[in-house]
Amino acid sequence: MSELLNPSAQTHMRQEIEEIPDVANRLLTEGRAHIRDIAKRAGAPVFLASVARGSSDHAATFLKYASEIYLGLAMASLGPSVSSIYGGKVRLDQALVIAISQSGASPDILSVVQSAKEQGAFTVGLTNTADSKLAELSSAALDIGAGPERSVAATKTFVNSVVAGLILLAEIGGDERLLSALAKLPVAFEDAIGIDWRQLAEPIEKRGSLYVIGRGPGLAIANEAALKFKETCQVHAEAYSSAEVMHGPVSIVEGGYPILALGVRDAAEAGLAEAADVMSAQGGSVYATTNLVKRAHRLPFVSTDHAITDALAQIVSFYAFIEWFSRQRGFNPDVPKHLKKVTQTV
Repeated sequence: MSELLNPSAQTHMRQEIEEIPDVANRLLTEGRAHIRDIAKRAGAPVFLASVARGSSDHAATFLKYASEIYLGLAMASLGPSVSSIYGGKVRLDQALVIAISQSGASPDILSVVQSAKEQGAFTVGLTNTADSKLAELSSAALDIGAGPERSVAATKTFVNSVVAGLILLAEIGGDERLLSALAKLPVAFEDAIGIDWRQLAEPIEKRGSLYVIGRGPGLAIANEAALKFKETCQVHAEAYSSAEVMHGPVSIVEGGYPILALGVRDAAEAGLAEAADVMSAQGGSVYATTNLVKRAHRLPFVSTDHAITDALAQIVSFYAFIEWFSRQRGFNPDVPKHLKKVTQTV
């Protein structure tokens, strides 16, 4: 177990969570013209593909739902090892390939981008390292502009990766409503940081394991939340779709088993609330970010001007909770066990 040298000191993770509104605002104002230019250069792709790992892959999952729901373009998640280990070459000549890597240095991610470029695909590298190999190799480099992130657990870089990707997709699709909602996100993020989810702590401490459920963009957020429970709190968490959880995993939900249900104001909200209530009736200790639940506990949340940005505001509230929860459990969220900031895989 890692200990804070000074338990009362502010962690890097907390500092970086508090920077989220400012770094998002900087990207939305100073980076918008560059992203619009990239969207024009990307042309009219037949489909999209992503390559990423860890939190960056959760950002890619978020963008997959945005692309398929709002652009009507399929977005595939590419397995980096197909290129780097197996030497395979997936046909990508008609694709827009989005690679997401904060360091821009992982060899397996770079191998996919190289293969895509050789086929003539337009590749966009989303990175927080402007002079990285990914930025150099990509057809267009998109610096997410989050600034240095010292905590191993990604927070502001995850949020800005999603924001950058959403701006790109909105520009490609000419979605003015989404662009307008994105412009208002920094204020929503300020509010989201102050949301109190500490009531989650007791049921999780009792069982030491939980499910995090979502649907659509909320599933991407659920994946990110489950990862953070494991890496910062040493708590086992599994993420499921609110539909998929009913096909087997629901069988262990009883006796106060904790569930965090991340609902957003979209077409999937009612179904997620119903699943949350079913698990609550089984004896689960269910906490949901939707007012549609009848049996589950309601968690406070920030609503935004768009369903997909609702989900992004919720991860900010979650980050504020998980940083606190990690310290409450005696860990230092800045330095998770067995992890380092930059992980390079082949």
